[in-house]
Amino acid sequence: MDHKLTLKEKVGYGMGDAAANLVWRGALAYLAVFYTDTFGITAAAAAMLFLVVRLSDGVTDIIMGMIADRTQTKMGKFRPWILGSTPFLGLFMVLCFTTPDLSYTGKLVYAYITYIGLTLAYTVNNVPYSALMGVMTSDDRERTSLSGFRFAGAFFGGILVMGGLPTLVESLGQGNSAQGYQYTIWLFATLLVILMCITVFTTKERVTLEGSYTSASKIEVPQGERALSTELVDLCKQLPLILIPLFSITAFFYYRDFFTGATFVAVMVFTAFAIRKLIRRPEEENSRLQQDIIDLLSNKPWLILLGMGFLTMMFNGIKYGVIAYYFKYYMGNALLTGYFFIALLVVSIFGAFATSKLAELFGRKRLFIIAMVASSLLTCGIYFIPQGNVTSIFILGCTAEFFAAILPTLFFSMLGDSADYSEYKTGRRATGLVYSAGSFVQKTGGGFAGALVLLVLGSYGYDGMDMNTISQTLPGMKSLMSWIPALFGFAGAALICLYPLNDEKQRQVTQALLTRRSTEPPMSA
Repeated sequence: MDHKLTLKEKVGYGMGDAAANLVWRGALAYLAVFYTDTFGITAAAAAMLFLVVRLSDGVTDIIMGMIADRTQTKMGKFRPWILGSTPFLGLFMVLCFTTPDLSYTGKLVYAYITYIGLTLAYTVNNVPYSALMGVMTSDDRERTSLSGFRFAGAFFGGILVMGGLPTLVESLGQGNSAQGYQYTIWLFATLLVILMCITVFTTKERVTLEGSYTSASKIEVPQGERALSTELVDLCKQLPLILIPLFSITAFFYYRDFFTGATFVAVMVFTAFAIRKLIRRPEEENSRLQQDIIDLLSNKPWLILLGMGFLTMMFNGIKYGVIAYYFKYYMGNALLTGYFFIALLVVSIFGAFATSKLAELFGRKRLFIIAMVASSLLTCGIYFIPQGNVTSIFILGCTAEFFAAILPTLFFSMLGDSADYSEYKTGRRATGLVYSAGSFVQKTGGGFAGALVLLVLGSYGYDGMDMNTISQTLPGMKSLMSWIPALFGFAGAALICLYPLNDEKQRQVTQALLTRRSTEPPMSA
């Protein structure tokens, strides 16, 4: 179980995130500006689109985590889903950047349908992909190394789409941006399918305890005893605890008035009471899904990581979401966007690979704090760079990005630790659910980050189809590149101080689990 991974397997796994980031970083960085400047949707309407779709996407993440945990095939739990969803992911990537000749209402409807399709396909593909890391090896140091390869692959995919897209759109479109986007995305969709297939056929699932209950549990429920349909009914009963708080914070985020603020506070108080009551229920009264959720809600490391995932995604997502606007209008050169993305992502690859060694030197918790504070301070410094000083922007932005690249690398390796901790404390493990929640907060953070960029620009009167509105929005672009994302970075640095698992404690957990698994094999159906 304490398996050392080969270089081939690590590189193969990393190719999957290279493929995913052709979608993730491409959509995050360019879809907003595509909607406002090419497709003709207003900034406010695009902001609401990002919020609604990303929040509803969170529910499908949880469902996908449940389904993956309960899947049993010769290929394993997770790889079949990666393989089967890949063609649909490529298809909806193309459809999102297609511009049919429709009325404004028709354009909105089309944008919602295609963006929902993209996020659903991404969920079916990426939740199992993320969870795959947790079953390739049970060695936390190997997971940290694997996470480094994953995010090196992610940044490589980001270089291709974020660095190459502006040039390809201009070259292939020959003055027609809609045509340029269409041809360019077809190329990236083809590459996505190839890279995902490499991941599926070069990796292997080894940790097989997921979804089973060992004799260390107070209740024993063999795999397959409860139908998935029954579990989904149970999930529907728990959904209000997820959806009501999310929609209340969305309303407050979008409208920012006293009524929505008071509603949000009241909802959070009620939710805290309901969760506390759920946790206190006797185990024998719970279904398997309810017990999985209770285990997670009682898992302090996982809860803190959930908050960290949201804050780091807000920190990175705001910066990436405004870059295309910043260079196109504030710096006056849209092609610099691609060059800046390439520079950031090259630096990010070094940051991802350096994470494992730096974690050994400082410890993962301390490294998380150092990286978050350093990147936030450097990001704040961008505010003071004079307009047009491209060299300083590149130097400061790339230095901040080196530290920012460490954050997601640590986050996903530490999610595996939280799954270990749950198994250590309860004798139960639901890796798919753990990672689906991690994917959910990343998407939620990305949705809020993209919406915040558009809302700030909209508050300054931005209209991508009216160049007369641009000059008045430049201060907003400057703030979104600097101190606004840094606020979320500093909040994340404060939160991670509460994380209870240092490296020594995690090694104790890992060793205890290895001993337990060798003496008490998991139950089978």
